[in-house]
Amino acid sequence: MAMNNSVTEFILFGLTQDAEQQKAISGIFLIPYLLTLLGNSLIVVSPMYFFLFYLSFADACFSTTTATKLIMDALFQEKTISYHECMTQVFAVHFFGCMEIFVLILMAFDRYAAICKPLRYTTIMSRRVCIMLVILAWVGSCIHSSAQIFLALKLPFCGPNVIDHYFCDLQPLLKLACMDTYVINLLVVSNSGAICMVSFMLLLISYVVILYSLRNHSAEGRQKALSTCTSHFIVVVIFFGPCTFIDTCPPTTFPVDKMVAVFYTIGTPLLNPLIYTLRNAEVKNAMKKLWCSKL
Repeated sequence: MAMNNSVTEFILFGLTQDAEQQKAISGIFLIPYLLTLLGNSLIVVSPMYFFLFYLSFADACFSTTTATKLIMDALFQEKTISYHECMTQVFAVHFFGCMEIFVLILMAFDRYAAICKPLRYTTIMSRRVCIMLVILAWVGSCIHSSAQIFLALKLPFCGPNVIDHYFCDLQPLLKLACMDTYVINLLVVSNSGAICMVSFMLLLISYVVILYSLRNHSAEGRQKALSTCTSHFIVVVIFFGPCTFIDTCPPTTFPVDKMVAVFYTIGTPLLNPLIYTLRNAEVKNAMKKLWCSKL
């Protein structure tokens, strides 16, 4: 329990201990992080798509939660993080990560309604319904992250305080706990792993239904629908692949785990706005109008 801890701060091992490599890491990840903020901010200020706004917001916050600490540690060689900051980071990582999952599901439902129920789309996906769905996504994310932080606060730390990662997460923390973590690890995997697997299966089913319904559409309608769905499906795959790998693996940190974590905490938030803007003509036109109006 948190009150029995003799550890008041942790040391983040990071991606490497080599001083020269750390300087390179700060530059390597600073540029993608700034591009992530820029790309997602452009989508946030563009009033084109309701759910895309929340996906970009979650992406920007998700990347900020992890990338800023990695960059600052590499720049200033300061790798300590207090116990309370660590717990806050655990909560934030799971909150915004889960928020992204739920928003992707809502976007898939929106595509299903638009393609399979075009005449009833405005009724099914009214402004009120969309707002209620987003509120449910926020509540669901809060419940998930609260469960994760509850498990983290149950872990007593009395010895080593070096986290073999570049941010605080439950799996690396389980290795440092002064207790048998078998049951807690099962709860962690069943919580995060189940959300990833069930959500991914729901998304796959929705795309199968959408593809099946497209057989009755015109060639132009199929092409437009497939263009939108392809962008969304690419985002789903590049996010859920690494996320599922991390959330279902045992509490043992392998070198590849950090690279996978880098991809879905820094790489995916950078790729999402690029995928949506490059593959969607309407988004590109909206961006051009926004850019011209600002100039």
